[in-house]
Amino acid sequence: MNQQNSFQISLEGLGLSENESRVYLSMLSLGPASILNISKAADVNRTTIYNVIENLNRKGLTRVDAQGFKKLYVAEHPRRLETMLERRKDDFKELFPELEALFNLKGGQSFVRYYEGSESVRNLYFDLLDELEHNEEFLVIGDPEKWEQVNKSFGAEFIKQRNKRKLRIRMMLTDSETGRKYKQFERNFQEEIKFLPADSRIDTNLVITLRKILIQQMVNPIVAVTIETGSIVTMHQELFNVMWRTL
Repeated sequence: MNQQNSFQISLEGLGLSENESRVYLSMLSLGPASILNISKAADVNRTTIYNVIENLNRKGLTRVDAQGFKKLYVAEHPRRLETMLERRKDDFKELFPELEALFNLKGGQSFVRYYEGSESVRNLYFDLLDELEHNEEFLVIGDPEKWEQVNKSFGAEFIKQRNKRKLRIRMMLTDSETGRKYKQFERNFQEEIKFLPADSRIDTNLVITLRKILIQQMVNPIVAVTIETGSIVTMHQELFNVMWRTL
């Protein structure tokens, strides 16, 4: 691939059409030029090139200079491309919340997702972290020894990344050596930990956030489910708080 084709592909990636890319590159090389010269250099016929240059002008990439009665067409400095890219990014930022809302509405404002296998579950936990804002609540009911054993390939890294988020973490855990270790350092990580009654048997890990419930099975096969139904999430938050107050 020659350099000209490489430039053209890059410009098309920024949103220019094939003809717009060819014409703009030709105009950069020519300097102030007539329509005829630009048409020949870009190999775009004259019936098309007026519309192409008009489009480039609307995008702020070209201008017209008058020399007496003669019009010459000039490419603006390539830094205008950066401005155009920034505008596209700004447009996307404005559009993103609406796209995200559409994504969250699929299946009707209520849906359940199923994950199977250690790699899929690993990605689920880290994706969950990415959704959380600073100081959001992160509620857990589980058996830390089972959780560390089942998720040993990524558990330590997840806890490290979770603690960096400065979340408000409350955990109700089975009373065990691992649980006591967590309890010993809870203040270091903005955590509050309470222990479940001694005879509690927990074979799933439950995580509750502002918008989502994550339930992971702690016995084989390794599977997890997320629920993103507002009323169900709220109910679990309330149940967690009721249990929390009784311990």
